This record gives sequence, structure tokens and C-alpha cells, in this order.
Amino acid sequence: MVKGERSLETVYRALDLVPYREALEPFNRVLIKVNFITTKSWETGATTDPIVVEAIISRVRGMGKEPVVVESDAQVTDADKAVVVSGMKKMLDRVGVPFVNMRYAEKLKIPVAGGKTLDSIEVARIATESAIISAAKLKTHAETWVTLGMKNMFGMLTTKWKARYHISGMHKVVHDICLALPPQLTVIDGFVAMEGRGPVHGTPVKMDTIIAGADVVATDATACRVMGFTPEEVKHIAWGHQSGIGDMENVEVVGDGVDAVRRIFARF
Repeated sequence: MVKGERSLETVYRALDLVPYREALEPFNRVLIKVNFITTKSWETGATTDPIVVEAIISRVRGMGKEPVVVESDAQVTDADKAVVVSGMKKMLDRVGVPFVNMRYAEKLKIPVAGGKTLDSIEVARIATESAIISAAKLKTHAETWVTLGMKNMFGMLTTKWKARYHISGMHKVVHDICLALPPQLTVIDGFVAMEGRGPVHGTPVKMDTIIAGADVVATDATACRVMGFTPEEVKHIAWGHQSGIGDMENVEVVGDGVDAVRRIFARF
């Protein structure tokens, strides 16, 4: 975890503290899963900051890997529109990296062994053939308290019509997605975070923080503590620990530490 002004260098510092090379090494392609729940720009705290993604792209290319930025349409948001309005497309065009809306990609079903509510999930085929980096936001959320690395993986579902998954229980669904398709790396963008009425209509909070890790449960647990939540109260994180997706208890925090950046976030 690193506290620093919004810059590529701050993201590099955070990445270089964690074993990102080991996490990504087995793969030739790396999907960078951004958060485009809305068409709002990064300054609002709602969507992933392009500068965070640019830094990730640089490190991925430095390993000789192929980076691809991905998202899928949300119930009320067109990802192809959001990538433009958010400013992400301008950066991607400049550095020559494609954006893929997974709603239109070739799909396949993968089983969820030991899931809490799902037997299988339909995802883009490339998601099963690539490393995945969850490039999440540091935000509160109406249903799941927080939306961090694990919750960001909800967007790996390729259908636009995701309401039925809300009915199934979002904590259960997020747990099951991460059980079947865990990200190899999580990078939580806290340059501008969001508190209160998240994940879209909350208040932006300038945190100047990047939290990264190869264990999505540990990374999310650390982000919870930064925001004034306990990981135990966020069911999908607690269940992720119980299911062995990651470890929320034995977490080694390197860099600036929780106390250096901790702020009690207003809840929804």
C-alpha cells in the first residue's frame, strides 16, 4: 500500500512492493478489468482512473505480456460509451491497447465448485485463457458495503441483464465468481475514492492511495480496514477467506501501512 499524489510513479511503487511478476508470469495475455459501473469520470470516484491503468499496462508490457482492458455492459451502463466518457479510451489509443466489451466476446460456461448460489457462470473465453487484474475502486456500495477487488469481478459476467444476480444475493454471487475465476492481481485505485451513496452517487474523497496485492481477499480486507470497515462484516470477503480464495487474517501489509491512510468512510 502506497500513499502518494496521483501519478504513474505512485502506482509503480505500489506494484513493485508486491509479487506481480510471479502472479502474471504463467500467462501471455493479461486482462485489466476496470470498473465502469457508470459513465462518470475518475474525478467523481466512480470509475477506474486511466493513470492507474496506464501504469499497470506499462508493467505488464515490461514483462513481455499482452495487456487488454476489459469490462462488460452493466444493467444501465454501456461499457463502450463509458470507456470514452471516462477518458480511458483516449489513454488506450495513445498507448495502443485494445478495449474489449466482454458482452460481445466469445463466451463459455465454467463450473462453480462449492458455490453458495451459482452452479456455473458465463464468461468471455479470453477470461479463462488470460491472467486477470482487478483494477478496482476504493468505494462504498449500497448492497455489499464496499466495492473493491472481489466486487469488481462481478463485471466478468457477460450478460447486460444482471438483475437476476442481485436477487440471488450479491455477496453470494461475488463470492462464487471469485471462487471460479479469481484474479491473479488486485490493484485498488484510491487516488479519488467514494464514500456514502456508492457505487455511483456517493461523495468523492481524495485519498491519494493505491492498494495492491496478489491475494484478492487480503487486498480487499486491507482496503476495508483503511475505510473503517471490518472484513468480517463484508460477507463476500469473509466467505472468500473461509473458501480459501485468499486470507483476510494473516495479511502482511508493506509500504505505508493502514494507519498512514486510514479514514472512516461514511456508509450508504
